[in-house]
Amino acid sequence: MYNKRVIEHLVKLIESKDGIADKKKLAELIKNEFNLVKDRSVYYGEDFAIRFSQSENRRMSNTVLSLSALQKYDDKPFIVCIVTSKVNYMMLANTTFLKKISHSSQELRVDNIKGSFNGGDIMMKFESIENEPAEFERLFAYHSGFSFQDNLERLVESTNGIIGRVQKFDVNKKNKTTIMGSVDRAIAFADSSRYDELKKDLDDRVAKVQGEIAIAAFIDNVNVRGRIIEYLITDNGSKLKDQIISALKNKTPLPQFKTEDKLGDYSRSFPEYVTETDIKTKVLFLDGNPKAYNIDKLLEFLATEKSVYMIYLLGIDDDGTIIARLCSAFDSRLVEATNVIHHWAGRNSRGVAQFIGHALTQILNDKNGTTIDSKKAYDFVMDLINR
Repeated sequence: MYNKRVIEHLVKLIESKDGIADKKKLAELIKNEFNLVKDRSVYYGEDFAIRFSQSENRRMSNTVLSLSALQKYDDKPFIVCIVTSKVNYMMLANTTFLKKISHSSQELRVDNIKGSFNGGDIMMKFESIENEPAEFERLFAYHSGFSFQDNLERLVESTNGIIGRVQKFDVNKKNKTTIMGSVDRAIAFADSSRYDELKKDLDDRVAKVQGEIAIAAFIDNVNVRGRIIEYLITDNGSKLKDQIISALKNKTPLPQFKTEDKLGDYSRSFPEYVTETDIKTKVLFLDGNPKAYNIDKLLEFLATEKSVYMIYLLGIDDDGTIIARLCSAFDSRLVEATNVIHHWAGRNSRGVAQFIGHALTQILNDKNGTTIDSKKAYDFVMDLINR
């Protein structure tokens, strides 16, 4: 969660101390002002964590922190403050904004978190957005859409050249025709009774756990929150689901569970269509840009006959009110709200897509159904293929 008031106070205070030229003095001042706890080289509180480094310029080569230490603070803004003789520079250094791991990273694997990152490993720009205090809120909204595990897999690949679990899908002449045909399938599905049937199915599932969803909306960790809500909606009644519901109602620790990293959260087949639906939760009183989908996984699914990919948007207000909208991934409003995160793309991947949070809020507040502009949708699919 991003506390704008606290972060703005922090930034103004650090900027007012330009020229202090002593990281220890600045760190002590900030620690006292915000009642922070010191954990080795990191100072942290409820709203942020910060690491102070001494250098003569913003592009420093100093080692900042180990990846395993960063993991503890990655769900809140993690700020690196570079104290120079004249200016105190600040950058976000959450895992989304790291290019790679530099120091002692030879043994880094997804199941073996090793190594540290240097100042030069922090992105100075993310998706053309400057990594500076004026953009912190916007940047953290992007970061909140990805889990530590998402970024860990990317960092392992970029650091050690390991081929990722999802490789670039080979689009050939035959399957390209099927992929491009997914636009017409989506339009036909949206105009059919099957769309109403799928929406009613999902709406009924939400209604059965509406109270639990309203409680889960207040879970701080956006990725845990999303996985809990998805599980509550899609599970058909298991012991684990009962345990999750009990923990939410009684405010006790949630049980450990793992969800599959698939394209969709809910699969349903009809005689004419095979649907995958991704459930995206938008807490209306919080900012954030949720991760959309892996582009290669999407293309691989769309290359199958009858495939239709849908997005079920779930908006939750602070009073527990729930709004639901079932949209095609090619919905004109959704296409315009979809960004491809370029630094995730490489030799073996087309990257991932991310939804712009405020646009999802607009869709949720719009009572219209899903509308697809075929030309926009064709152009969008072609752009994904060509990446």
